[in-house]
Amino acid sequence: MLVPVLIAILILGALCVAYGVFVERRWYRLRRYRLDILPAGGPEQLTLLHLSDLHVVRGSSKLRAFLASLPKADVTAVTGDIVGEPEAVEEAADLLRAVRGRLASLFVLGSNDYYAPRPLNYFAYFRKERTRRRARRGRAPELAARLEADGWTHLRNRRTRLSLDGLEVELLGLDDPHIDRQDLRVAPRTSPERFGLAVVHSPDPAPEIAALGYDLAVYGHTHGGQVRMPIVGALITNSDVPRRIVSGLVRFGRSYAHISPGLGASKYAPFRFLCRPEATLLELRRRPATADRPSAPA
Repeated sequence: MLVPVLIAILILGALCVAYGVFVERRWYRLRRYRLDILPAGGPEQLTLLHLSDLHVVRGSSKLRAFLASLPKADVTAVTGDIVGEPEAVEEAADLLRAVRGRLASLFVLGSNDYYAPRPLNYFAYFRKERTRRRARRGRAPELAARLEADGWTHLRNRRTRLSLDGLEVELLGLDDPHIDRQDLRVAPRTSPERFGLAVVHSPDPAPEIAALGYDLAVYGHTHGGQVRMPIVGALITNSDVPRRIVSGLVRFGRSYAHISPGLGASKYAPFRFLCRPEATLLELRRRPATADRPSAPA
């Protein structure tokens, strides 16, 4: 009796792995949220397309087709881990041309942009303290230069101002906190009367950014857990955020954060389970006097 049960479990496990590798990993979708958070006096509506963790490798034809199908947004923000291998820098810059924002195109880099990926013991992700390993440097400077030449703005530990159809914005970008490249000294707001927007790879500094008064922050890095289980949810986050807020729209006091589950996965962990890859369109609208919470995702 025990042997047939074990065989059935092994077969079910193999089917789940095959589904995660061959089906869900490239089962892209677009998710929408409406946020009534724009101040009076500016535009009635702005759209922000949030992309993260594309992990582009050579020959990413399905990802290219999905990006080309996305609606045009006023602002596009890419929160790092753009490439999955250094050899894909040219392809990543090329396919991102299709999603540039009408008013602004913003990006930060992640660890996979700075360093070439290496095989890793999957169980290492469950350790609270992970050992730093030597890694081959990637082509981050070339990636950033190619994107900037295409009109993207690199927000590497930088705070700046911009105007979006009359919306005055104080904009913050931090380099990857996951590998200790962030510099929070640039984060304190100097123009709190402006709408505050933050673009960061890892959500580790989300509480600090919310406490500094940024109205909206976008993050990536977590992959939404990448592997989720019924009831339990994400098994890991690979960050300091609790598992229950590993992806989606989160309220931090008066601020909102969107943590993207991302569009890709490491070339050495090419699967997803119950955690589809997705892009997110944030529909920002003028704040009515009675609005306090965002609407449900479409």
